[in-house]
Amino acid sequence: MSDKLHSAAIPSSDGVARWLPWALLVALALLPVVGAQLGLDYYVGFVRRMLIVMIAATSLNFILGYGGMAALGHAGFIGVGAYTVVALVDAEVSSAWGAWGAAVLVSGAFAALIGAVSLRTRGVYFLMITLAFAQMLYYLAVSLSAYGGDDGYGLYSPLELGFGRTTGDAALFFWIVLGLAALVFAFASRAAVSRFGHALTGIRDNETRMEALGYPVYRLKLAAFTGAGALAGLAGALLASHNNFVSPSTMHWTESATLLVMVVLGGLGRRWGAVLGVAVWLALSEVLKLYTEYWHWPLGLMLIAVVFVAPRGLAGLFDGRRAVQ
Repeated sequence: MSDKLHSAAIPSSDGVARWLPWALLVALALLPVVGAQLGLDYYVGFVRRMLIVMIAATSLNFILGYGGMAALGHAGFIGVGAYTVVALVDAEVSSAWGAWGAAVLVSGAFAALIGAVSLRTRGVYFLMITLAFAQMLYYLAVSLSAYGGDDGYGLYSPLELGFGRTTGDAALFFWIVLGLAALVFAFASRAAVSRFGHALTGIRDNETRMEALGYPVYRLKLAAFTGAGALAGLAGALLASHNNFVSPSTMHWTESATLLVMVVLGGLGRRWGAVLGVAVWLALSEVLKLYTEYWHWPLGLMLIAVVFVAPRGLAGLFDGRRAVQ
């Protein structure tokens, strides 16, 4: 009887896990209002950028954590999405929804083409060929003198959101990014536990056995790779509107590596892994930059510590606590 009363008095970890995302969503939704009152506009912009990177990291976590596809060129699709916005703005298209939607479609198409070739390889060969394709996209962007080449392209007019509102409205743009990030996260979480997600996990664990069971392994991996590329393109389009500037450096291989590190830091194949990894990495880098120009080495030490102390990532630490309870 006492055990039952004790368990009733203390909320279960499952109960906390159910309401915590909603509480976090409400807190983030209130941030622009509170920020305007306290003069914290910079931090509102910083969190908005963090949410955009979380979209890209969530898409990478899906193919890497659940599908075992170690791609080192994911930033290439972010760049494709960003440059799609640039091309449409240069063509005098002013609709944000049209530009962002086109970025998703174009990035998805590029991902399908690249995936059709890359997914015929495995392991380190897959990693290297995705890196090669991403670098090809990078040098293509550098060569596009019409869009600024290596100097980049400035977006001087905000995109229209409808009803007379534009992306220049910082609070409205923040809420849109927050809504899109929540939808992407919910979609990825749902897909991970669907039949498609379970099949993808099976392919990650034993591709040969899944083929023997009759699963269309190549098509499943290509579908996941294409979807992840499309979502990365959405992140690139939002990032272009956020920065009002697009540069080829967005799709450099170092950006892909940083995104990969964020996912590994948070926890591969963990529901909150990508989100947690991005939040910790960007927040710490922002703080460390205030104190030292050599901010990379403390982050490197932290990553090494995580590898030894929490090999399943930071999100895996919470799994361990629940197991103990």
